[in-house]
Amino acid sequence: MIQLQTMITDDETYMSEALAMAEAGRFSTHPNPRVGAVVVQGGQIVGRGAHLYAGEPHAEIFALSEAGMAATEATLYVTLEPCCHHGRTSPCTDAIIASGVKRVVIGMEDPNPLVSGKGISALRAAGVAVDGPCLPGVAAALNPGFISRMARGRPWVRLKQAVSLDGKLALASGESHWLTGKIAREDVQKERAQASAILVGVGTVLADNPRLAPRTNPAPGRFPVKIVLDPQLRTPPDAALLQTPGEVWILHVASAPGGAEKEALLRAGAHLVGLEEDGRGRGIDLHHLMAVLAGREINEILVEGGRQIATSLVEGGFVDEWLIYLAPLVLGKDALSLVGMGPYDSLSAVPRWRVEEVLRLGDDVKLRLSPGRDG
Repeated sequence: MIQLQTMITDDETYMSEALAMAEAGRFSTHPNPRVGAVVVQGGQIVGRGAHLYAGEPHAEIFALSEAGMAATEATLYVTLEPCCHHGRTSPCTDAIIASGVKRVVIGMEDPNPLVSGKGISALRAAGVAVDGPCLPGVAAALNPGFISRMARGRPWVRLKQAVSLDGKLALASGESHWLTGKIAREDVQKERAQASAILVGVGTVLADNPRLAPRTNPAPGRFPVKIVLDPQLRTPPDAALLQTPGEVWILHVASAPGGAEKEALLRAGAHLVGLEEDGRGRGIDLHHLMAVLAGREINEILVEGGRQIATSLVEGGFVDEWLIYLAPLVLGKDALSLVGMGPYDSLSAVPRWRVEEVLRLGDDVKLRLSPGRDG
């Protein structure tokens, strides 16, 4: 029997190198996308670069600088279409054209309306050949939040929950520390560190007094924004999250108490953001929430709230990834369940989720799920 093998092209090989370079910015580039680039001359990589921090040079600039004169007549591989507008930095297309590069291969087109297709057109107009997309699925996976913000006008939402084998979040008393073991908790710190923001409800703040800042910081100087959904401004001004590095945004409704409550939180360093009510007396309108966060350049949100906020987000269709850390425990019938959806009349009406990743972390298991419609 003849087995067919997938041929890997040189373009894919070099784009894979550029994609690996982009990983260097996983924890630091917010609100910019993670981008990597390599310059290839005569079958050899002569320049590498990654975008690391907003306001600093883009990946193409680093790669071209390392290549120097070897960039002349070379091929540049870059995971995202080069920018062609003045933002925090000058247009990369100008630097590419000036370098003498003869060909550019892109991983994917930039979803930013300021760039989309325009960077490619600028290069071609200057006589630079442009090919791609090359490995677009992998390129897109680097930047789900940036793509979501540009294409959908809202951040990418990851819901994180630690649960028992019987789908419970905590004992009836509310006790939940610690369901999972040390290795799983260390993995959560990585999820926190790569997020643009960590979001909880005020109920979690009052019950657990979380710090929310990652305990490990792979990107010195950058901390995720800490967001509290607190319609009536009940967050204590001495809450632990106000004592740890990173901005704190407390999101409330217009009818929230004023005066002393607001002044105390402002003195504690919180930024107060007023949002629309949901019209059902249940608090903040989630559609308005997502639009406001996108407007503030939040790409990826890690939600660590409890059952109520998880239910609202799942029911509203806002959850793009569901991270479930499954602990080998049974908490029993009176324990607090994962979400409060339903009841359903038939299995066909029950929302289904697709398993994207299963990872063993010590005695625990991490499930990464995405919304699915298979049945």
